Amino acid sequence: MFYLLLKYVILGPLLRLMFRPRIEGLEHIPEHGAAIVAGNHLSFSDHFLMPAIIRRRITFLAKAEYFTGPGIRGRLTAAFFRSAGQIPVDRSGKEAGQAAIREGLGVLRKGELLGIYPEGTRSHDGRLYKGKVGVAAMALRAHVPVVPCAMIGTFEAQPPGKVVPRFRRVTIRFGEPLEFSRYAGMDGEKAVLRAVTDEIMYAILGLSGQEYVDKYAAVVKAEEAAERASDSGRSLPERKFPRMPLS
Repeated sequence: MFYLLLKYVILGPLLRLMFRPRIEGLEHIPEHGAAIVAGNHLSFSDHFLMPAIIRRRITFLAKAEYFTGPGIRGRLTAAFFRSAGQIPVDRSGKEAGQAAIREGLGVLRKGELLGIYPEGTRSHDGRLYKGKVGVAAMALRAHVPVVPCAMIGTFEAQPPGKVVPRFRRVTIRFGEPLEFSRYAGMDGEKAVLRAVTDEIMYAILGLSGQEYVDKYAAVVKAEEAAERASDSGRSLPERKFPRMPLS
C-alpha cells in the first residue's frame, strides 16, 4: 500500500516534475511474469526514477548500507527502502554474491520484476563498467528474460556527492528482452556466465552510448584512490631534520 502511495501520489509526481523523463521502449517490460530489468547505474536518483515510471512493481537488490546509515538522513533512507519493498544485500565477504543471487531468485520465483545494476556500484565518472555475473546466474537459473535499461542524464542531474539533484531532463530507455534459453542447464559454467553478462552489458551500452571500460567499477575506484593517496604523499614537502653534531 505504501509502495503505491509513493509511486502514484508522493514520489512519482515529484520525480516527473524534477526530471521530466523521456521514456522509450516501455512496451518491452512484460506485463506479466518474472523478468529481470538490468540497467546502468549513474546516480542515487536511479533507484527512484525507474520504479516511478514502470507500471508494474519492481524490487531492487539494494546495498545494505542504505538500511544502516547514520543520523536522521540514514533512518529516513532506510525507512523508505523498506517501505518500498527493496531488499538489503550485504556486499562484503565471500558469500555476498551468493546471498544476492538467493534473494533475487526468491523475487523471480514469485513471478515479479527484479531490478539489478550489473556493475555492482554507481559509476563514479559516467562510464559503463564491466558487469558482474550474478545477473547471468539469476537469468539462467530462473529461466527469465532480461530487459536492458539505460539511464541517460542522471549522472549530470545528481553526480556522486551531490545530495540534492538538479532540475534536468533525463531519458530512460528500455531495450528488447534478451532470452538465454540456448544456455539452459549451463548456469554452472563460468565461460557461459561471462558470455551472458557481456551480452547484457553490450545491450545496455547500445542503449546508453556510454564509454565502456572492461574493468570492474570497484577495482577502478580502488586504483584511483590508491593513486591519489600516492600522489598526495609525494607532494608533501620534504621534512628537514636538524643536523646532529659529530662527536
